[in-house]
Amino acid sequence: MTMNYLYGFNKQRGFTLIEVLITVIVVSLGLLGLAGLQATGLRHNTSSYLRSQATFLAYDMADRIRANRRDALNNAYDIELKDSASGTSLAVLDLQEWKGLLDDRLPEGDGSVSSNQIGNKTVFTITVEWDDSRGEEPPQSFIFNTEL
Repeated sequence: MTMNYLYGFNKQRGFTLIEVLITVIVVSLGLLGLAGLQATGLRHNTSSYLRSQATFLAYDMADRIRANRRDALNNAYDIELKDSASGTSLAVLDLQEWKGLLDDRLPEGDGSVSSNQIGNKTVFTITVEWDDSRGEEPPQSFIFNTEL
């Protein structure tokens, strides 16, 4: 008897092709799952970024309204979705710049401002809309209320 038979050394000595194939399949499934997680994370990160931009832009308009209180109380900042402002007053220039920022920073971004008299206070409702669904859902919106 040789040494190999005494100690059982002549049994399998490496990987078979089936084991390598199974390993490749398991690793490729794991990588596909990881790619799916990465894509989902990226989509949610983009949505979060757009919501942050919408919030920032709504607060920007609120600051513009507070800075020009006299015109704001005379409804100079009231504008509907899809409307554009024309003129040369400070309120109109603020609205034009704000609508431009909405269009630049948000996909299909638009906004509206409306004022309502409640008692002796004027409440401004600032609405920002944008398309975050890639055509699958209605537009997202952020509504911010502030009073003067």
